[in-house]
Amino acid sequence: MATAEERLVEWLRDAHAMEEQAEKMLRDTASRIENYPELKARLESHASETHRQAELLEGCLKRRGASASTMKDLTGKLTALGQGLSGMFVTDEVVKASMASYTFEHMEIAAYRSLIATAEAAGDHETKQICQQILAEEEAMASWMGENISSITRRYLDLDAQHGTTAKH
Repeated sequence: MATAEERLVEWLRDAHAMEEQAEKMLRDTASRIENYPELKARLESHASETHRQAELLEGCLKRRGASASTMKDLTGKLTALGQGLSGMFVTDEVVKASMASYTFEHMEIAAYRSLIATAEAAGDHETKQICQQILAEEEAMASWMGENISSITRRYLDLDAQHGTTAKH
């Protein structure tokens, strides 16, 4: 049976890999977006936040005498690569990427809520505070995506009807 301390390390590694995956997905998607400047800027901004979040999680692991999982990080990055490549072959990438980002943010929110409870059970107040900070950033991104999916979709529909324009053109 694993202790709260052991689960905390395991789940911090999972969260680190999740952030590595998220950063790659955000940057890849943002690099292809041209006709949605607000979305592009928000994705780029959150990619920078995500990079910092991964660094914070790595610090939490180091304080606990552990390190990130190279295998989990690599798997996350490969998954993000596959997701990015699949987006290159659809004309409605901006809509699908917006939905995927909104969904992914909610998965991250759930992960950080679980990490906060685990850090509390393990008596690791610094990790708890860091996870609360990251949680607030993930909630802000999820909120922004939720508030903007409709307008992104309407813009896509307008551009598509006028010119057959996609996120890339």
